[in-house]
Amino acid sequence: MRKRSYPIPNRNYKSSIFTMLFSEKERLLELYNAVRGTDYKDPELLEINTLENAIYMAIKNDLSFVIDSRLSLYEHQSTYSPNLPLRMLLYLSDLYADMTRDENLYGMKAVKIPSPQFIIFYNGEEEQPDRQILKMSDLYEAEEDEHKLELTVLMLNINAGHNPELMNASRTLADYAAYTSRVRRYAKEQSIEEAVENAITECIREGILAEFLMKNRAEAKRMSIYEYDQAKHIRQERQEAWEEGREAGRVSLLKEQIGKKLSRGKSISEIAEDLEMEESELTRLIEELHCR
Repeated sequence: MRKRSYPIPNRNYKSSIFTMLFSEKERLLELYNAVRGTDYKDPELLEINTLENAIYMAIKNDLSFVIDSRLSLYEHQSTYSPNLPLRMLLYLSDLYADMTRDENLYGMKAVKIPSPQFIIFYNGEEEQPDRQILKMSDLYEAEEDEHKLELTVLMLNINAGHNPELMNASRTLADYAAYTSRVRRYAKEQSIEEAVENAITECIREGILAEFLMKNRAEAKRMSIYEYDQAKHIRQERQEAWEEGREAGRVSLLKEQIGKKLSRGKSISEIAEDLEMEESELTRLIEELHCR
């Protein structure tokens, strides 16, 4: 059977240390073998087809490639999101559109496409199990006996102490996890710039991603600082959203209590005393109640 060739876009843009590392075919094949339990030897079997610009909201995935008529989409995440299956569907749609752009999708001949698999490599600070399956059907609003469109994503925890078999099978992945762990540990006591610099120096000295870090030191440092700051920003946004939600719940409960006390004929001064509030604040909440 003739090997099918898929469009390969310009891949000068690399958004993270993970993407930089595994954009090299030798390392990517090592990772694929570790995940799938295969033993492919020739890196040229891989056809990397990561899209730089997706159609929907400029969403990008980290790595996608075809080997043995299978399409793998790999994503690195430092934050958990239940929406990952939907994001993967959007990536996949763009990839299939790109792969079949010269095909006659209205013709009588079946257009063959590679079967997909979706893997998330998670190394965030929130506790997650070694392996978990995320399903797009969990996002559907309506319950069905059988969902007509399902997409499952395997999320693998690559933090220290997790998935030892996977780490043993991919030295590059284990080294990447060790490097990011050191950056995170040092950043608790140092500025992120100092933490990254010290982690890089130490890893080179100990042979952890040594060749990669020596060759790409400046870019690796810049990306590590950006990734750390981005993850920190996301965590802060989540914390703020949680606090806002908690405050909204507190105010809603307070308004419910005020409404009940008003219905019982209590005065503003009595209610303010009962709830230990300033009368001006109580009056404002009563006005909001009447405006609903």
